[in-house]
Amino acid sequence: MHPMSSSLHRLAFCAAGLAVAALGIAGALWFEETAQSSGKARAMFLAPMVGVIDACIEQPPARGTVPASLARRCVADEGSAGALVEASLQSLSQAGARATKYEVGYTLPIPLLKLFRQEPTGWAIDDAMVQRLVNTVRDVQRPVIMYLFSTHFEAHAPIENELAGDEANMAQTRDGALGTDSYYDDHIYNWSFVSTRNTLTARRVQAVQAVLNATCRLPEQDRAKIRGVTLLGELHHLFPNFQSGMGFDAPYRITDYSSASVQGFREYLAQRFRRIDRLNRFLGSDYASFDDVHPPSKDIRTEPLKRFTEHIDAFAHGSLPISGWAHISDRTPDYTPRVRVYLNGELLGQAFVELGRQDVLAARPELGDANTGWRLDLDFRRLTPGMHTLNLFLESRPGQLVSMGARQIAVMDRHQSTPQDQPQQPLPWTAPSRTAQNATFHIDFPRDRAAFYYNPLVPLWHTFRAQQVTRYLAFFDELVGESCLAPVPRYTHQIIPFTNPSWDATRFAIQDSLRPHGSMRLGVSLYGEPTYGRSFAHWLRRSGQSRYGITEFHPLKALDPQGLAQVFDTHAQQGAEFLSFFLEPEWEGERVPRSHNIFSFDPLNPQFGSDVLYRSTQEALRR
Repeated sequence: MHPMSSSLHRLAFCAAGLAVAALGIAGALWFEETAQSSGKARAMFLAPMVGVIDACIEQPPARGTVPASLARRCVADEGSAGALVEASLQSLSQAGARATKYEVGYTLPIPLLKLFRQEPTGWAIDDAMVQRLVNTVRDVQRPVIMYLFSTHFEAHAPIENELAGDEANMAQTRDGALGTDSYYDDHIYNWSFVSTRNTLTARRVQAVQAVLNATCRLPEQDRAKIRGVTLLGELHHLFPNFQSGMGFDAPYRITDYSSASVQGFREYLAQRFRRIDRLNRFLGSDYASFDDVHPPSKDIRTEPLKRFTEHIDAFAHGSLPISGWAHISDRTPDYTPRVRVYLNGELLGQAFVELGRQDVLAARPELGDANTGWRLDLDFRRLTPGMHTLNLFLESRPGQLVSMGARQIAVMDRHQSTPQDQPQQPLPWTAPSRTAQNATFHIDFPRDRAAFYYNPLVPLWHTFRAQQVTRYLAFFDELVGESCLAPVPRYTHQIIPFTNPSWDATRFAIQDSLRPHGSMRLGVSLYGEPTYGRSFAHWLRRSGQSRYGITEFHPLKALDPQGLAQVFDTHAQQGAEFLSFFLEPEWEGERVPRSHNIFSFDPLNPQFGSDVLYRSTQEALRR
């Protein structure tokens, strides 16, 4: 599994940052005037997250965990993390904010479930903690993204265990409530979001309203610093064994099969098809009513079915990945190798060898490159049932094909008839095998002689599940939109699983939330190749999105100042409105003791080239 995901999911309670010297009074006035200017879109600004929660916001800090001079700033009557934010930003650049190409602000993480404390009468909002967070906005003279987060990754909040004890708060597979899980060093609560009528949502709403009420009491000039609000953080459907269950080989156990979801799916079908006979014609089924429909939940290969429409697996929606990795030792910089895929002798398509495969690099560090992945998806819904042949060729140079191998796949009908071989066309000429000595490659999917079944009910189920994600985000978007922050842009904070060729995106059901939805703007976390390569840019052009925020950013490799500046420029030109990444908090020239984020841009962190990226950011900001 892709190593990047470990820290990508730590976002719920990690933070970091970078920046330049304080804007000062003139800078604050300039920012306020800019914020009130009409019509013109602002340029992208840098909004790194600084780890202020455990170092300053939670009170009182344990003796000796933070310097006394910092603790005094945090715990004062009108205390905040403002001084820590500024101190953490100072060392990155000595240039004034208006002298740099990109304005520099910060992202303020606000852990919703951590805002509760237990009292004799029950759980209550920790008003002092909320005020310290809001005072940080007041005290830092920089633009800010307020990150209202509550994800499936633990926030180390005392209220979490109690909420997890209520099954109505937990996502459900066909086998029941998921409960809790772990992801490397992180604890996971498999929260449900299919309904807003549970205690989890009620507590989230209570915390959001407390933050909004306190924020709206700020003077107008302080509220004007708020450049955006991100909603909840990573939100998608869940599955067992989150640490290694994201791929196509894992048992297909998805969410959500709660009674609310089952009934909601029936209502969705009734609204879409109006009459049961129309649904039956579409599915080839014989349901007596919509109340007879159950979401697909069984595997035809191993379980008896009453109806074929009960079948589901990672491919039952009608698509299968053809994917793997390839490395060419004498690759030329002006040509991107590609994999040509032939179906029964006819060209199906090609896939560029450019996607990130950190797992391959970890296993084969001698390759020196993570961008070895490739993937082409085959829509097999209209293929004739039978045995089909895939032939794959690596085009390492224009016109020079090297055979990678072949796979036979069985496209099955619903009666499980014995598949018959399909006619083949002549294949193209390929180079002799000795030319493959400079190429290393592997075909991951599909497995040879694997069988695939298309169930037309499955795409409807996935579409409904994807809408559940969007509806829950829209609920909180509306909540913020009813406050004084209504004019402030609101962003999602989503991953994009399809840029990882070894992940099964259907498990996440996240696609609908990445589309345009009224007042919600796109916020995405980009790691590895999507930060600097073509995969995200290609998707963005097709997405209908004209602007977005980068809620987490890490190239996963060292970039020199020119290269990093070019990446910043590219995202700005594509419509990015802010870009956030992690940096360790710093006070009086020393790191503040806290849990270390392996993806922090930090001169003391050599992992994934993070130390080089820190220095490159320093130089890029001075250009």
